[in-house]
Amino acid sequence: MRIPTKEEILEWISENPTQTTKRDIARAFGIKGAARIDLKRVLRELEAEGHLQKRKKTYRDPDKLAPVAVLQITGPDDDGDLFARPLEWHGEGEEPRVLVITRASDPALGQGDRILGRLTEINGEEHAYEARLIRRIGTNPRRVLGVYRQTHEGGRILPIDKGDGKEWQVLSDHSGGAKDGELVEAEQSGPKGRLGLPRAKIVARLGDPSAPKAVSLIAIHQHGIPDRFPDDVIEEADKAKPAPLGAREDLRDMPFVTIDPADARDHDDACWAHSDDDPKNTGGHVVWVAIADVAEYVRPGAALDREARKRGNSSYFPDRVVPMLPDRLSGDLCSLHEGVPRAVLALRIQVTDKGEKIGHRFVRAMIRSVASLNYGEVQAAHDGQPSARCEPLMDEVISPLYAAYEALTKARAARQPLELDLPERKIVLTDEGEVDSVAFRDRHDAHRLIEEFMVLANVCAAETLIAAKSPLLFRVHEEPSPEKLDALRETASSAGLTLAKGQVLQTRHLNALLKAAAGTDEAELINLSTLRSMTQAYYSPSNFGHFGLALMSYAHFTSPIRRYADLIVHRALITAHGWGEDGLSPEEVETLEGTAKHISETERRSMLAERDTSDRYLAAYLSERIGDEFTGRISGIARFGVFVKLDETGADGLIPMRELGSEYFQFDHDSNTLIGSDTGLVIGLGQRVTARLAEAAPVTGGVALELISLDGEPVKRGSGGRGRGRPVRRKATKAKRKADKVKRKVSRQRR
Repeated sequence: MRIPTKEEILEWISENPTQTTKRDIARAFGIKGAARIDLKRVLRELEAEGHLQKRKKTYRDPDKLAPVAVLQITGPDDDGDLFARPLEWHGEGEEPRVLVITRASDPALGQGDRILGRLTEINGEEHAYEARLIRRIGTNPRRVLGVYRQTHEGGRILPIDKGDGKEWQVLSDHSGGAKDGELVEAEQSGPKGRLGLPRAKIVARLGDPSAPKAVSLIAIHQHGIPDRFPDDVIEEADKAKPAPLGAREDLRDMPFVTIDPADARDHDDACWAHSDDDPKNTGGHVVWVAIADVAEYVRPGAALDREARKRGNSSYFPDRVVPMLPDRLSGDLCSLHEGVPRAVLALRIQVTDKGEKIGHRFVRAMIRSVASLNYGEVQAAHDGQPSARCEPLMDEVISPLYAAYEALTKARAARQPLELDLPERKIVLTDEGEVDSVAFRDRHDAHRLIEEFMVLANVCAAETLIAAKSPLLFRVHEEPSPEKLDALRETASSAGLTLAKGQVLQTRHLNALLKAAAGTDEAELINLSTLRSMTQAYYSPSNFGHFGLALMSYAHFTSPIRRYADLIVHRALITAHGWGEDGLSPEEVETLEGTAKHISETERRSMLAERDTSDRYLAAYLSERIGDEFTGRISGIARFGVFVKLDETGADGLIPMRELGSEYFQFDHDSNTLIGSDTGLVIGLGQRVTARLAEAAPVTGGVALELISLDGEPVKRGSGGRGRGRPVRRKATKAKRKADKVKRKVSRQRR
């Protein structure tokens, strides 16, 4: 039986990067039986010669570039194609050649220019990769978002930012074909012209300012979210170099993997698990969690640090991300890309077969992720349908991860954190920025596995720093106020359910209520009402516990790329362990209170901007369906009407008071209900509604509805309602007494 040559084996691995186990190679060349010994010898020789690198049971080419890399333009070839070379190269062979694919909107690039590029591996060509320009390094032109107005000399841009009253001049050949009244994005193209206005070049036409593609940009500017990095921040990020191994613990032989959404651009956490060989922990597990060492690159007081603190966190929209850190860090040096050595803070956790933590330790280390996986493929692999990427990882990585997770679910069940069941909707956009669909996000055990590992890691961080008596920022979630609990009890009572009173509230009491509602028509109402009874989580240097997670001590540690609080915790761990001079500075300790308040506010700012963006996208999506009927459930009560959450999209629409029916409705603040003056009809949270779409305004995100039926019974519309005649007080009082008599239950029995 013929053994393939080394060249044939290398060619096979290059063309089939997901089928690189010895079994895959043997199957490809028809090698069976004793001939496998000879194949193993050849593979060992290739490994010894540096052509292959063995990672556990898989052979892979070590000469790979990261998905995002810094490149230097080497110039065009005779055919005019633009090529570049990587400036960060870990392989021992000749550095690969990269073809740069430019777009019409990209700036002109010349020999010697340094760029940040997103790479795609290419087979069968003279070049090994193709690169798309992210940006040219060392240049950071100012950008503006505004409405384009044509003039006889070209045009002007009127910024939409209220704080920027300065217009920009656009020459005719820099207009990009923009039309009068369009929303455009432009960048500065030169100094002031003869009119005394800065000159700009339009780089993107966003069309109608009310169109979906403009929605997130408007929200970003309206809420004051910084979306442009200052020059000194970009310059500092561009100068960053990959962290050396130095005194770090070398964990590069461990098979860490990242598991993220399929469209994730960065990977800041990796994990691995295996059975514990400690005889004192029979049946137990060891869980490893590795988090990108952002503190290595973002030093206290530096330009990057000041900007990260200013932003507080990354902001996420359906069509874009406004990152806390420049792409050189968030998408490259601090992203745990497959096959690339990366600096991390790693955590080894021992848990019993019941998921109870019995020990942990932090290390500052270097890892090399063996695979960048997504939730869907990991879940499919666990369910018995592994992809070519997952199959070699089943025994050593994926199965042990799920075994550790199953143990942790036992501890979670005993702890009983709040178990809300509120499916999350995802807005899916077309390439043109239009809403294609609104769907429920998939929720697999793969999601819960990562969440449980991250929660455990965050607990370990808090406990370690408390034991070290180190300052830190806690993630605090206080218990609901008595007033909100009373409102929740009222809602539960109207649904025929009970939330006990006169005891110290614990999450298990709320879980019992949620469980009793599960599977009934009131399930969504009870879940929404429970969520609304919760306080807003925030950051604080003082520890008040995390009520929702049922934890005494909790600190955010696992996402320093996108949350400044996590970076503070990383620095505190560095100082507590004596790992270097890049830990928590005395100045930071003195200002922790102010930092906590600031980043709590930036978090709320992002949430509001993200919610406004979703409202506008949904309104745009519904604007073509005026007159259609929708089902939903009452989600809010106000003096001016009721809010309805539509089943199909999750959009919130308003039924004005005048559209509720032919009688006058009185607002009862205590019970948060509307009471009909003639019939005593009580309208409250959670009731089923059929409504007609009357208006959907993409500019404001407003959705107006007309009521058709309530709890399955038609509602007669007439001339009643607030603003159409004054109510007869006797009837309103009589109606309220009637409503109180039936304990504010809906008089038309829910079916």
